[in-house]
Amino acid sequence: MSERAHKIEPAETAIASALNTLSIESKGLQALAEALSNSLGGPFRKALDVIGNISGRVIVTGVGKSGHIGSKIAATLASTGTPAFFVHPAEANHGDLGMIARDDVIIAMSWSGESRELGGIVRYSRRFEIPLVAMTAGGESTLAREADIVLLLPKAEEACPHGLAPTTSTLMQLALGDALAVALLEMRGFSALDFRDFHPGGQLGASLTKVGEVMHTGDRVPLIRAGASMRDAIMRISEKGFGCVGVLAEDGRLCGIVTDGDLRRHIDADLLAMTVDQVMTATPKTIGKETLVASALTIVNASAITALMVVENGVPVGIVHLHDLLRVGAA
Repeated sequence: MSERAHKIEPAETAIASALNTLSIESKGLQALAEALSNSLGGPFRKALDVIGNISGRVIVTGVGKSGHIGSKIAATLASTGTPAFFVHPAEANHGDLGMIARDDVIIAMSWSGESRELGGIVRYSRRFEIPLVAMTAGGESTLAREADIVLLLPKAEEACPHGLAPTTSTLMQLALGDALAVALLEMRGFSALDFRDFHPGGQLGASLTKVGEVMHTGDRVPLIRAGASMRDAIMRISEKGFGCVGVLAEDGRLCGIVTDGDLRRHIDADLLAMTVDQVMTATPKTIGKETLVASALTIVNASAITALMVVENGVPVGIVHLHDLLRVGAA
């Protein structure tokens, strides 16, 4: 390796290089946005219509860097409600064509449109009349000529100083794939709860858990009647261990809450001689059972509190503590 290859550039030079890369790639994304507003818009809508109306799956294929991007696009589609998987063109030529059915649609990715490895899948799609969507910058390429729909990517400068390593081009492919996935998601009305079905693990799955799945119920909920003494309220707070007690009106609805903070604010008064009505916060923060854990965590953090009463039609049915939200991995 040459002496130049081992040379470590000053930090300022490295940052300048990084900023130049981002600047070049951002121009590529801008060119893609402009194309979508013009000539690419029609084919994009056609692709959405075809993909959105198939009874099968989206088969994404590509080789080299396009293949890596294609694999990610397939994963994004699958996780947002559009059944999809990636088929490597080399494996397809050795038996995996059998994974592709007539009710599927194929997205074939090649920047030049002349990747020979795609030949088998392209011919297979033509033979069995499987819709073929090409994502390419080669408008006159073999792939573009064979495809039913051509998502023609605008030519853009690669961030690689030699113009060789796919950089801007792969970013544009990835961005267009994300645009397809999100547009399909919105067309299907795919919700956050639907998203959770495909992401049950990790922080994402935890944040999409409903409060009703983690709240404490029954005798665990600290409650006391309006008019009760603060002596009884303090005992209930200590007994339940949530740092608070909900106050119930005569009709069973939550009319207030007494927290550890309320106790500290009345420490100089004759606290034990007071009733809960005199100490409670009359408009406590509450949530419903269907609230997502992520939303509950936002409320807790924004309000600087540690517990939330869960209510239905104003009647408390549970309580959720900050520790419960953290325990399921929502933060």
